[in-house]
Amino acid sequence: MTAVSLSVQYATQASYVPTKQQLARWVRAAVRVETEVTIRFVDAEEGRALNSAYRGKDYATNVLTFPLTEEPHLMGDIIICAPVVESEAHAQQKTLEAHYAHLTVHGVLHLHGYDHETEPQAELMESLEITILQKLGYANPYLFTQDA
Repeated sequence: MTAVSLSVQYATQASYVPTKQQLARWVRAAVRVETEVTIRFVDAEEGRALNSAYRGKDYATNVLTFPLTEEPHLMGDIIICAPVVESEAHAQQKTLEAHYAHLTVHGVLHLHGYDHETEPQAELMESLEITILQKLGYANPYLFTQDA
């Protein structure tokens, strides 16, 4: 099994966020090399400020990934905005747990260098997410019903 060092920060007032044990399971399923990662759960204000500062987008987004280094092992930070995740899960008729699992795996794949800027990159990343999540017992995260 690949070595994983996981730190979790809860900077949100959300009523539900995953436990460190859940996160460790999801991270381990997605990593390919020794990894050190911090996952920080934030509220909309911090999520918006980070998205604005680092991506130039003035809104809170569901997940931001900050790869720090690949040597001597993979290291980075993943920021998950709890209110955005809750809103998306509701709109997509998913459980919060399944959506958090998806976004955690998504963030870890970003740490590994995967992206979704082009159609081929997006298809590869999505296929990896689907495979990893199915192994974890979750449905395809891209099959959902969008509310009107």
